[in-house]
Amino acid sequence: MRSTQRAGQGTRATRLFAALTLSLLTAVGAQPGASLAADHPAPNSSASTIDREQRGYPRQTHLETPTVNVKDAAGAIGLTGFHEIAPALNAAQEASDRVSVEVIGHSVEGRDLYLVTLTAPESASEARQQSDIARDIRQDPEAAAARSDLQAYKVPVFVGANIHGDEWEGTDGALRLVQNVATAQDPAIERVLSHTRIHLVVSINPDGRVANTRHNAAGFDLNRDFLTASQPETVAVRDAILATQPILLIDLHGYANGTLIEPPTPQYQENIEIDLEMKHAYPHALAIEAAIGDVGYDADDGVRPPQSPLRDWNEGWDGWAPVFTGQYAALHGAIGQTVELPLKVNNDSYVLPRAEVTRRTAINTDIAVATIEATLGYADTHRRALTDTQIEWFRRAVAGEPARAAPPTAGAPALRLIDGSDPSAVVPVEPVSYPRGYIIPMGSGQRSAPAATRLVEHLIANGVTISRATSAIQVDGVRYPSGSFLIDMRQAKRGVAAALLDPGTDTSSAATSMYDIAGWSAGSLWGARVVRVMAPAHQEARSANGGSALQWPTERVRSVRPGSAKAIPRIADEGPWRIGLQDSAEVAAINELLRRKVALTYPADGTAVFVPAETGAVARDVAAAFAIPLPQANPDLGGGNELGRVRIAAAASEEELFALREMGFEVTPVSAAILNNDFDFASIDTFFVSQSLSWSAMSGDAQLAMVEYLQEGGGVVAAGRGGLQFNQDLDLLPVQINAGPADANGVVAVQNGSNGLAGNTLDHAFIYGPSWFTDVGENVVIDQRYVASVPLVSGHWRAGPDGSGGQSAAAGEAVMVHGVDAEGETAGAAVALIGSEPLFRAHPKGQYALVARALLWTSQQAAQG
Repeated sequence: MRSTQRAGQGTRATRLFAALTLSLLTAVGAQPGASLAADHPAPNSSASTIDREQRGYPRQTHLETPTVNVKDAAGAIGLTGFHEIAPALNAAQEASDRVSVEVIGHSVEGRDLYLVTLTAPESASEARQQSDIARDIRQDPEAAAARSDLQAYKVPVFVGANIHGDEWEGTDGALRLVQNVATAQDPAIERVLSHTRIHLVVSINPDGRVANTRHNAAGFDLNRDFLTASQPETVAVRDAILATQPILLIDLHGYANGTLIEPPTPQYQENIEIDLEMKHAYPHALAIEAAIGDVGYDADDGVRPPQSPLRDWNEGWDGWAPVFTGQYAALHGAIGQTVELPLKVNNDSYVLPRAEVTRRTAINTDIAVATIEATLGYADTHRRALTDTQIEWFRRAVAGEPARAAPPTAGAPALRLIDGSDPSAVVPVEPVSYPRGYIIPMGSGQRSAPAATRLVEHLIANGVTISRATSAIQVDGVRYPSGSFLIDMRQAKRGVAAALLDPGTDTSSAATSMYDIAGWSAGSLWGARVVRVMAPAHQEARSANGGSALQWPTERVRSVRPGSAKAIPRIADEGPWRIGLQDSAEVAAINELLRRKVALTYPADGTAVFVPAETGAVARDVAAAFAIPLPQANPDLGGGNELGRVRIAAAASEEELFALREMGFEVTPVSAAILNNDFDFASIDTFFVSQSLSWSAMSGDAQLAMVEYLQEGGGVVAAGRGGLQFNQDLDLLPVQINAGPADANGVVAVQNGSNGLAGNTLDHAFIYGPSWFTDVGENVVIDQRYVASVPLVSGHWRAGPDGSGGQSAAAGEAVMVHGVDAEGETAGAAVALIGSEPLFRAHPKGQYALVARALLWTSQQAAQG
């Protein structure tokens, strides 16, 4: 096998970017794990030679160096440890005015997230010119196209690395590039830096990098979190994408041999301009493929030729879900690509000899560098065409032009799928039909004011322009009060708005399977009422720039601050008060009141909590803090049981634990092993079970303790397949549990019972591996059913190979039930069963309250027992 030291010495094709590529690969010859600090001292924070007040770039920051961590997992396999990154970047900044570093946020465990910008120095006026051009491209694309200085625009290129903590080498490749750009004396580099700004987040998931985990420290897959942005790391990267407005974006992952280079297979995200995306995505992929080939690795090294799903796959690597970095960035006008490095060095690969792991990481790092270089080369060569493409992208949106259909292999029309079939045989999803706008009502027309303001704030954070009605408006005969929010879809970020607010599309007939979730909708699942507006012509007027606007009296909204008068519905002057259980903010407020030892009562209907009048000051303070309504309660409807703090034992995913804690519950994670270790059942009020809590793995003593707990009225809320199996293992509620395909997922329409725990809750739910209940026992209350027609609103749900488990089998059947176990050794147990995934990835926020109601009800039964 050839030596890994010969990286970059193979024959290279003659191309514009050859000089840069060769220079970057040979200038320093850094190997994985090498620290820049060895060659360059860290800069003194007070001795920078750059006058930051006079020059736009560089924007250099002296980075605090973390304590050396001998247990850092990356360093353990010879790659760059997190504590080595700051010294390396400090040295690069000290060495060159081409390198800028900013801290854009922090991980869950508090580690810095570094954004490195490589570009030629810019004066403050030059930086303002770049910002002005970028703003025109986004807000007034026709004016941008006509600018005389458009040729001076630097193409923004964004590189993400290490979003999965145990997919390592993107970080090391990015650091090598930074070091080489800082020190190389090459006209090609100088030319590229005068034409581009290269923004690199060198490690998106430093906690995972240190701990050797795919997920971040909160247990989230960050590359599934962009649309929800529940985690600080994804918030920071999202904000950086919005701030830099990239035209090209690559996200470096691992591992797929040969190197996997998007564009993906159909289906393509329906809210992007797919014809414009594919205009550059495939040629860009070919440029990366050529650069990787030029590095010279081959079968003798265990490296297969690169693969592009668009060209080489039939289906299975689709670009549908905007939860991934590349697909999310595409909503903002970027050509977004994921690249999977070839040689596996995680999980079961750690048993390999150290020399083999080092060999593999060296190859992967070389390929990561080549991938970044090829991207810079493509940006440099095609910078005007790329700029024109983004201008056209936003022009269509601002003008309100219909979405355009594109063949599944747009940009590569002569290709055939790997199985030899005609790609036109793939069923394309029809272009999305954008509404004219959306209204998020306030006042009596809004089911949840906290949910509405949270949704508005999230839209603003994602770059969506929102206005507020300054007087009452009327649409299609419906009056909406002053203060209601309006999203005019004739704006640059219409794709983002639609991805968040629209119900979405059923893709079940378009593909046999999808790579990840195929349905999502904050508009349907976050708890707020959202109205889709197809405005008639008389409600529009032409504006000065040739576009059109909805002619309603409005003001621009830049933030909805929790605690402001405009964000909170009126708090009644006198109590007692009623806190509804419709939103997670209300649940969190209830738990805060309980933490402050306020005596609350919980009525039999389980839909609200009553706050006594004598706690007025505390109640008002908490309501303001959580931005929830606090209406006066009818004293005649009060009563019920006194509510105490609900202590939950949860056999659940990290994401579900996060959601439960977000609602303010006291949560103790449990498993069979923990229960076997003399677990104190008296320390908890109810169980939440969604992961497999194996009855057979529990010891005899733990099983006996669990049965005694249930006999005394102990509660169990079971959700998803793992939780429902627990119901079967203990023979709790008498129901027949039915299951759809494990990969069926998306938004479903449901019907709520008027007298159950789901009363007045959302009429949508989220499923992943749906379940439903038949043969429901006579003492079991059906809280929620799938609608009787077609349950799936958006996503992917087909019957299994044998024809079972399809939507028709679930239609009209129960998806949530509750009751008290009436017979057997667990008689007396209070149980609620949920066949959907109400806490999935912290996304279906409007369903949180459903889980809270079930937890409160089951804990109350235990208290009474």
